[in-house]
Amino acid sequence: MTITVHARRWSRRRTNCSRTASRRRSRTPAPRPTATSRTSALLLAAYPEIDDDAGLLPPDAPADPAARLDLVMAAFLAFTLRWEPQLRAQLRLSLEPGAPQPVLRRGRAIRWIEQALAPLAETHDVHALAVAIRSATGIESLVWLTDIGGLDRPHAAEVLAGSARAILRAALDPGAS
Repeated sequence: MTITVHARRWSRRRTNCSRTASRRRSRTPAPRPTATSRTSALLLAAYPEIDDDAGLLPPDAPADPAARLDLVMAAFLAFTLRWEPQLRAQLRLSLEPGAPQPVLRRGRAIRWIEQALAPLAETHDVHALAVAIRSATGIESLVWLTDIGGLDRPHAAEVLAGSARAILRAALDPGAS
């Protein structure tokens, strides 16, 4: 009974406050940011600054595509492991129905892998190959290997790097697969 009485009093107070508020001059409030945009902003603030045009290859990178890919994958996987919580959150946001693509999921990894594979541009579709490698080595694959496959992160990183090498080998020697 006490709960009912307090609820009624609260309800009356709320109604009176609403009437008072409606008498005041009406102002259109600024649009409130959505949960997705707030989360994206927070993640972007916690994410490292990376020049989109910068690659992961050192200036003195070797000419061999396999060696170049190993260098890029080592840096990419270190980056993925270091920023895993933010990358997981961005992945989660990108999977929401009708959600816009989060700021941090713009395909930089594909460009980095394309730079590693640049020596193959005359003989191979470097973009398609980079997409195939990225599909097997990104945060999505890491999440599956650790959460479903039960691998620890260092072992999962080895599997991802091995997958990148296997995809490259298959592209270089299609008769072997």
